Amino acid sequence: MSDTFSLVFVAALMSMSALRLWLAGRQISHVIARRAKVPAAFAGRIELAAHQKAADYTVARTRLGRLGLAVEVTILLAFTLGGGLQALHDFWSVRVDGLLYGVVLIFSVLAISAVVDLPLALYRQFVVEERFGFNRMSVQLFVVDLLKQTALAVAIGTPVLLAMLWLMASMGELWWLYVWLFWCAFNLLLLFLYPTWIAPLFNKFIALDDAQLRARVEALLTRCGFTSSGLFVMDGSRRSGHGNAYFTGFGRTKRIVFFDTLLGRLQAVEVEAVLAHELGHFKHRHVLKRVALLFAMSLAFLAVLGQLIDAKWFYNGLGVDTSNTALGLLLFFLAGPVFTFLLTPLLSLLSRRDEFEADRYAAANSSASDLVAALVKLYEDNAATLTPDPLHSLFYDSHPPAALRIARLQEA
Repeated sequence: MSDTFSLVFVAALMSMSALRLWLAGRQISHVIARRAKVPAAFAGRIELAAHQKAADYTVARTRLGRLGLAVEVTILLAFTLGGGLQALHDFWSVRVDGLLYGVVLIFSVLAISAVVDLPLALYRQFVVEERFGFNRMSVQLFVVDLLKQTALAVAIGTPVLLAMLWLMASMGELWWLYVWLFWCAFNLLLLFLYPTWIAPLFNKFIALDDAQLRARVEALLTRCGFTSSGLFVMDGSRRSGHGNAYFTGFGRTKRIVFFDTLLGRLQAVEVEAVLAHELGHFKHRHVLKRVALLFAMSLAFLAVLGQLIDAKWFYNGLGVDTSNTALGLLLFFLAGPVFTFLLTPLLSLLSRRDEFEADRYAAANSSASDLVAALVKLYEDNAATLTPDPLHSLFYDSHPPAALRIARLQEA
């Protein structure tokens, strides 16, 4: 049974990798073939130089993604069939025991993965983003962010892992249900804490002080029946030239956040239209629906793990001779994405449906033409390709292709 599972795992991994490489190749070829001419829908709105920059940026990121895939597959095989996870178990099991063993084992895997990924992260930030004029981050700030993220991961992750491992060991056959309830509660707590306690560790948030824009935004909020704990501007330009807006939090902690790069580029009516789109997500309960979907999927995954946790063939088939809760949890989350990758286009489809719905809401509560004008500027400023490969977009993109999205808004 274990040999059969090993073959199934390798076959699934190779199939997933081949599909991802094929989609990346399609994206690169499609974008390059349409690089020389601005699409008709954007003629007169976006200059050829900006269109070509977006094409080159997309190709560079996609090529880097192929390299990232090679690294991802290599480290996955090294941890599993290559014996890496077994070696880490052998190292830690004679030094620590109990719940602490599970915590250090899991953190070891995360740390090794982060170190292996670090060169790619540096190249992405200081070569690709720099080449296209988006990087605003210094090496010092990159290191500071990395240290903060590591400290936060340890501070939050340690008690969370201890609780999960204790539940797995103590709650009998239905441990997965108790772990799921704990995981849901933890994520809901994060939704409350993130805006006021975590996000400020990385960015500065100041109250929106543009009186004219503030009055326009507050009038929109009143029309839409939305209350928030404040309107804030985030210093996104400290790290990147990309612009965006979003609302975050839950219940009374909801807050609306504008990137300073966004406010520096859009007119007040365009900012209002972008915000109306974000409020559309709130009004149609997209965030709650996504949280509910996340919880449902996590319940299903944990139920599957509940069936695998005592199966020797599961461990042996993935290169591990020993079975325990920490190893089972690690193996499941290492190998799981290989078997669930084909859910990606379904999740992308649901996300694009939500984007269209939010666009319709924005058109009804602000101005479709202002949202189109804002989107065109954002596509240009963020170097988002106007000519993605249809299959690549169908599989991955959480937002509809630019031409289709704007065409629908113009019909609104």
